[in-house]
Amino acid sequence: MAKPPLSMEPTGWFQVAWCGEIAVGAVRKMKYFGREMVAWRSTSGRVAVFDAYCEHLGAHLGYGGHVAGENLVCPFHGWEWNGEGRNVCIPYERHPNKGRRIRSYPVVERNEAVWIWYDIEGRAPYFEVPDLFVAFGDGKTAADYYPPVPIATLYRPGLELHPQYVMENGVDFAHFEFVHKTPFVPEFTRHDFSGPVSYVDFTIAFDEGVTADQVDSGVESINAGLGCSLTKSWGMVDNRTMPAVTPVDEHTSDVRFTVWIGRKPGDDGPEITRYGKTMAAFVIEQFEADIHIWAHQRYSDPPALSQKEYQGFTALREWARQFYPGGGPARTDPHRLYSGAVDPARLADGRAP
Repeated sequence: MAKPPLSMEPTGWFQVAWCGEIAVGAVRKMKYFGREMVAWRSTSGRVAVFDAYCEHLGAHLGYGGHVAGENLVCPFHGWEWNGEGRNVCIPYERHPNKGRRIRSYPVVERNEAVWIWYDIEGRAPYFEVPDLFVAFGDGKTAADYYPPVPIATLYRPGLELHPQYVMENGVDFAHFEFVHKTPFVPEFTRHDFSGPVSYVDFTIAFDEGVTADQVDSGVESINAGLGCSLTKSWGMVDNRTMPAVTPVDEHTSDVRFTVWIGRKPGDDGPEITRYGKTMAAFVIEQFEADIHIWAHQRYSDPPALSQKEYQGFTALREWARQFYPGGGPARTDPHRLYSGAVDPARLADGRAP
């Protein structure tokens, strides 16, 4: 098992579960970033994620630990820890141990998913998990789509791949023909890598005679760090997707994929329909084709890029540097980093806009 040259401890938001997997009162064992963790939901419905071991004598809270109100109770001696990981009760003492705290992680529930903020230096979050509907600004809501969980999801644990592979896929126009067997070539209309949340948009042309302004189909992507990616597809099949790759250890990651399919007119029931399931299965099948490549991929640095590939890959990798330990902020060399609407012809020629 080869260790990837990229750090498996990037900073950012990472999905660790779907919301429905952590019921009220549940304590869920998990391992991410080489650390044993537990996720639990309090009586009021709040999810917390901790390192797994009690600070008293080191019992694993995932083996017999239970929820009591707003606290997690250790199975060994009954010490209680609140949602911030602070000891609030020692049942055989008058006062808690205020000097000890279990490491807890910032948690957000959004887009049907539970996300934790991971930063090797312990810094607070400095960007957010975008809302899948608000972020695209088109006025649509979750009610316009079939409910995705659990039918329209994919979970592949313990794969030898890195979160950055998914991000690089978003600027890789050439793989569509060979991996997805598509009859079109994407034409990029936007690359914006100016902050920790980046944007990549493209339209679809079906032959050389069709230009970007003559088609009515495309994809918009929002990437919040390396762990959270949202896409909106419009035109052929109205869908929104959320691939999420979360490092488990120095070698492997868990992959989750969630698909929202736009409802047909009149389909307003609480369950996903046969049509929704069929369309979701098609989208998932396409994503699985990517996973098959990523799971056996060697990270190439520097890559042997063609002229047409150079601009997109170079800009994305420069943007990604900021999330790695010691990586620092992305540089803003205008020849390597670009943003805003761009001329697809100039991108295709490998020139800076």
